[in-house]
Amino acid sequence: MAAPKGNNYWQFRNKHGRDKKYEPEELWNEFIEYSDWIEKNPLLEVKPFAFQGDITMAMVPKMRAMGIISFCLFADIDLKTFENYKANNDFFHIITRIENAIKSQKFEGASAELLNPNIIARDLGLADKRETEHSGEIIVKPPTRE
Repeated sequence: MAAPKGNNYWQFRNKHGRDKKYEPEELWNEFIEYSDWIEKNPLLEVKPFAFQGDITMAMVPKMRAMGIISFCLFADIDLKTFENYKANNDFFHIITRIENAIKSQKFEGASAELLNPNIIARDLGLADKRETEHSGEIIVKPPTRE
């Protein structure tokens, strides 16, 4: 049976909406765990090496780049939830710190060429833009029929 129309039952609630999965300090601690996981789990590349005529395949560890999306997957939250946390004044400084730490890790990794500098520059919005000006007159001639 549905509630009667015009009822005020909703006013008796103690809170509105779901509980947050994290409090600000808990989210920062989760990011610290994510950072440790990133460092302990590098990507592995198979590379051939030649020694005295023998070719051997070896696993070479490569730096894993941090990212907001991978952090959200690690923390088991949605990207929209992360954005909503940022809009909340209680979380703003923590979210800003997390974003800055991720940008710093990517920039430093690209600077040392441990990550692909072109991909990271595009991701961080560091594209090298060049503008050219043409001051001459442009003449467009219609095609001639022969």
